[in-house]
Amino acid sequence: MTSTRHNARKAAVQALYQWDLTRQDAEDIEKHFTQIHDMQNVDKKYLREMMTELPKVNAELELAITPFIGRDFSSVDPVERAILRLGAYELSYKADVPTRVVINEMIELAKVFGSDHSYKFINGVMDKLAKELRKAS
Repeated sequence: MTSTRHNARKAAVQALYQWDLTRQDAEDIEKHFTQIHDMQNVDKKYLREMMTELPKVNAELELAITPFIGRDFSSVDPVERAILRLGAYELSYKADVPTRVVINEMIELAKVFGSDHSYKFINGVMDKLAKELRKAS
């Protein structure tokens, strides 16, 4: 059975993708997203946090991610950028979520939304990012 938090992450990737491409207000995107999608099995509070808090620290997240991608962040596929931002946010601000869970969730999201081999890229970046962001734990 899929968890409500996993479903919130799936929704967040889609909403963050839209935010990245349009630069519309993230909270407006989240509100619209919840109106047009079935949110019955989604942790709406978690989704709201992702869409209100993540954009506030986006520059910090991109700075943390960039050393591990070997190129400019803007050159990364928009779906992969959304997944990496979400993973970096969870590693940085959601200490209650185990590192392995964050990495595994991002890999699964890459398998759902990314290109054929993007999950390998996401896995590599998330592993390195986790070692950096959670080195104290």
